[in-house]
Amino acid sequence: MGLGDAADGRVFHVKLPGHDAMARHADEYVAPTRAQLPRRVVDRPARQVAKRLMMALMVLAATVLIVWLDRDGYHDAADGKVDLLDAVYYSTVTLSTTGYGDITPYGDRARLINVVLVTPLRVLFLIILVGTTLEVLTERTREDFRLKRWRTNLRDHTVVVGFGTKGRSAIQTLRATGLKKEQIVIVDPSTKVIEIANAEGFVGVVGDATRSEVLLRAELQKARQIIIATQRDDTAVLVALTARQLNRGAKIVAAVREEENAPLLRQSGVDAVITSASAAGRLLGLSVLSPSAGTVMEDLIQQGSGLDLVERPVIKAEVGKNVRETDDLVVSVLRGHRLIGYDDPAASPLQLTDRLITIVRASNEPPLSNPAAGTMRP
Repeated sequence: MGLGDAADGRVFHVKLPGHDAMARHADEYVAPTRAQLPRRVVDRPARQVAKRLMMALMVLAATVLIVWLDRDGYHDAADGKVDLLDAVYYSTVTLSTTGYGDITPYGDRARLINVVLVTPLRVLFLIILVGTTLEVLTERTREDFRLKRWRTNLRDHTVVVGFGTKGRSAIQTLRATGLKKEQIVIVDPSTKVIEIANAEGFVGVVGDATRSEVLLRAELQKARQIIIATQRDDTAVLVALTARQLNRGAKIVAAVREEENAPLLRQSGVDAVITSASAAGRLLGLSVLSPSAGTVMEDLIQQGSGLDLVERPVIKAEVGKNVRETDDLVVSVLRGHRLIGYDDPAASPLQLTDRLITIVRASNEPPLSNPAAGTMRP
């Protein structure tokens, strides 16, 4: 498949897998919608209906009691007297309509009671009858307010495109470093997937992430980092091109199935590309050669337990020192855009602007800085 780059006219040829999960579930795709916030826990519909019915019966019973106690102030056109059945009849037609005039309050006290008590009960009864409509309107207004407040307060968040196995694992790793659920927005073309994400407490956007309007609903232009975990490599390239156009400064990380598609993603503006199939294969090969080494590697990429591989800035006390003189085990030094190995003479002495890739013992304590910028340790 050829993909045109609008910037310089280049054509990308992307190798596609045969079939994938997204293609199999194409019937679940829907038109783009607005962002969906996690829903609050509410009563079941049957329980809500039962509550409203009980409230309506209580209002009716209160009205019957008021009319019955003041029955001498009412006149029945049929026989002139008001009994219990007449009180129930009058209360029912009064609450549900304006009445038929066959039973009327003629005493001053009865009329005053109608104005002060019966009329408010009638209004309350009508509110209960149309409660479903009012609740929908109220919920929509409340939801719009929550959505507007969410958009206003959202800054430096993480957008995850695709909530499959790769996307979930990436989110699990970020959560282990201290990133809050409120700082994660998920974009997926499946309504069912977004409903699952909402149930787990994440904000979701249903739609095709290759379209800029969908990414704008996820506030991607204000995001700090973007994770592309789509099922298809060509989709990942298009998402990367769109995301980079909307946000020039965000860190973009993407996963691909085929290793030969990785250069295309880098040309699309992706900062780091992970080849899922090749990475899994290398880990399998390493585990065959040395099961213990494979276990250590698995531990390193699983944040929050055992050993963690973290990136952190150089602190002032480490400036001018050798990489081996730091408290943590330094693997590499990031100087500008150059990654220097720990054994490279150019890695030492450390500079204040350097960043260190270190292996540290996982801690249950919360990180001392924003996880997006690397975990800082004294």
